[in-house]
Amino acid sequence: MCTVIATINLKGGVGKTTTTVAVAEMLSSQFGKKVLVVDLDPQTNATVMLIGEDKWKDLNDKGHTLARLFQDALLEPSERKFDLDQTLQRKVSNVTEVRKVDLLPSSLDLIDVQDRLASMPSGKFYAANPVDVLKKAIKPIIDEYEYVIIDCPPNLGIITLNGLRIAHGYIIPTIPDILSTYGIPQIVKRVKDFAREIGEDLEPLGIVISKYRAQLNLHPNMVRRLRKNGDAPVFDTIVPESGQIAGAAEFTTLSTLRQKYGYQGQFDSYRALTEEIMKAAA
Repeated sequence: MCTVIATINLKGGVGKTTTTVAVAEMLSSQFGKKVLVVDLDPQTNATVMLIGEDKWKDLNDKGHTLARLFQDALLEPSERKFDLDQTLQRKVSNVTEVRKVDLLPSSLDLIDVQDRLASMPSGKFYAANPVDVLKKAIKPIIDEYEYVIIDCPPNLGIITLNGLRIAHGYIIPTIPDILSTYGIPQIVKRVKDFAREIGEDLEPLGIVISKYRAQLNLHPNMVRRLRKNGDAPVFDTIVPESGQIAGAAEFTTLSTLRQKYGYQGQFDSYRALTEEIMKAAA
């Protein structure tokens, strides 16, 4: 069985994409899992982290991104051009020891298509649903993978709902400050309402504390508050703020994940977090 995990926060800059990529790479390198990363975020950061900007531009110019999939949903079947085989990028990552991560890349063009998806044609027998576009598209390949990690946009729009539609659970990366955590109760409530509407169980696996600064009184205080509030479980592993982690977004060839994320506990944090996520999703 494939385990599908969505990554979401309504606030940008909280480590959402870095967490997505790091967990996918850890699952592959450290735990021997075959992983698919689905980048639904129009900012394309996960895509660029995994294949580099030049490769992304080439795919985008040729229409081999998930934007083409959602654009096709607005067209008649005879006009559709999305090609799953051409879009799926196999064995991605700039780290040599990561051998089993594939990618469905994003595009800036997703910004333009999201608001129009609500008016997509219902199709023959009224079977087309705007939140099922991704589910139908990846059905032929999903069983190839042990884990699918979905990087969702920082909103609860239709494209995010496509990711949640196929997820078994979700994680919420956040900086432990007031602005970054403000929307967490809203996320949990809205996702719960959505899960009820589609008749599925979809629970938060946990909150991921990222960019943690122990020297700030606010951060440890906010972590305690999150654990006490109980909106969602909080993972024990805390990912520190680190220049090395920030620099991991650059696409340069490296041999190991320790080189990418850092030797001073950063790699160990992401490995421990990945192990926690695996246990929570089991």
